[in-house]
Amino acid sequence: METYLLDWANLLLRWLHVIVAIAWIGSSFYFVFLDSSLTPPEDEQLKKDGVSGELWAVHGGGFYHPVKFAVSPPKLPEHLHWFYWESYSTWLSGFALFLVSYLWSPSVYLIDPNVFEWSPAAAIAGALAFLVVFWLLYDAICRTLGEKENGDAKVGALVLVLVCVAAWLATQLFAGRAAFLLVGAMIATAMSANVFFWIIPGQRTVVADIKAGRPVDPIHGKRGKQRSVHNTYFTLPVLFAMLSNHYSFTYAHEYNWLVLIGMMFAGAAIRQFFVMRHGYKLGRNRHPWPYAAVGVVALVALIVWLRPAPADSAGAATPAGPVSMAQVQTIMEQRCVMCHGAALQSKNVRLDSPAAIQQHAMTVYQQVVVSRQMPMNNATGITESERAQVAQWFKDGAGTD
Repeated sequence: METYLLDWANLLLRWLHVIVAIAWIGSSFYFVFLDSSLTPPEDEQLKKDGVSGELWAVHGGGFYHPVKFAVSPPKLPEHLHWFYWESYSTWLSGFALFLVSYLWSPSVYLIDPNVFEWSPAAAIAGALAFLVVFWLLYDAICRTLGEKENGDAKVGALVLVLVCVAAWLATQLFAGRAAFLLVGAMIATAMSANVFFWIIPGQRTVVADIKAGRPVDPIHGKRGKQRSVHNTYFTLPVLFAMLSNHYSFTYAHEYNWLVLIGMMFAGAAIRQFFVMRHGYKLGRNRHPWPYAAVGVVALVALIVWLRPAPADSAGAATPAGPVSMAQVQTIMEQRCVMCHGAALQSKNVRLDSPAAIQQHAMTVYQQVVVSRQMPMNNATGITESERAQVAQWFKDGAGTD
């Protein structure tokens, strides 16, 4: 029953996490587009009011005219919308999902004895330390260099090094699947912390100064904008890390840390293309196609590098003849029934009888042969020959004979 309830918690939290993440990323992408697409106001009254940019847009059958004030508006409206719960909800739901999926069963999801053998408590502490330590180091870099000359470039270079080191270290300590997810969670924590510790407090200070009639210090807007820009470049790398757990050919590779870095680099480069594309349309910068090209080249290079070895050199020759249900059942009993039997029915799947195996034949084929996600971290030591037998049995019709 515990496994069944955990599966429901995982499903509902994942659903919630995706919904609120769409809201956060969508609003983030929109405001980056808005900032990049603003043009100087033409109306003299807008200029007098301190408007630094405006945009005319059409959507959903109506016309919109958003404007941006350089520092502060002459008067605050009665209703002012704040963008922060999208971020907080994404982090809270994501951490809850991480808790029920990984921290609840660290021996299964976090620890791979072939990578690094440590106690469940130590693995949990190490995973949480990644979230905290990365934020502290990243924040220290921004505080120290963010407002100096050429500060953005220096911050970007150091954060890149920090992410690369973290990616390498995570893959040396945790199971590959967990390592990828942990690096994504680490960066996502920094994104939400940017909102919580810098962006929103700065905006609250500005609002308080306006209400009190005090001069508004533009530094709050500059700091908030800097952290917001960081967040937009973090987005695509984080999304890859979160999706990677479905594709074992990435995290199970011998040099999985290079795969992770390469995919994150490609995502950041492609995001740069979209950010600069708006400025190009207004004649502010050259066409950013080189960034897209770099990202695509990186992806193609990874695709070529990770291609599977030919069948005759993979150590798993195709079975000489048909594979019987009895052979497949033996494999299931040795490699899968401990998590999918009468005592424990992970994901509500049982594989302890011929009828049950045939019922879940497609799932078995996808998880054991195609994605190779199961057994988790290959804890039961399934062999390439056994995977080949399951593949042959499925391709022959997944019969019970």
